[in-house]
Amino acid sequence: MTLPRPGTYYFPWEVSAGQAPDGGALRTFGRLSLYDMTESRAILTAQHGSEQHQVLVCTKLVEPFQAQVGSLYLVLGELEQQQGKPGPHTRFCPLGPEW
Repeated sequence: MTLPRPGTYYFPWEVSAGQAPDGGALRTFGRLSLYDMTESRAILTAQHGSEQHQVLVCTKLVEPFQAQVGSLYLVLGELEQQQGKPGPHTRFCPLGPEW
């Protein structure tokens, strides 16, 4: 068995601006601003300059976990573009319990 690739590090504002490759392994961070266990999703936010950026994280593979709103999280996962859906247009699928 081989370990997953380490993932290229991207800032949340790069992810939300579409600068990260779709389907690629990557890492990012943010403060947990919302966790919805019923829909298996979390929203991480990060401030850059005067703007606040959001990254939607799919939490199906890491549940259950003790989410603490306001805490800083580092995620490793694969990026999926979410066209035609409300909210952030990027979604992470974490690869494991590093979350």
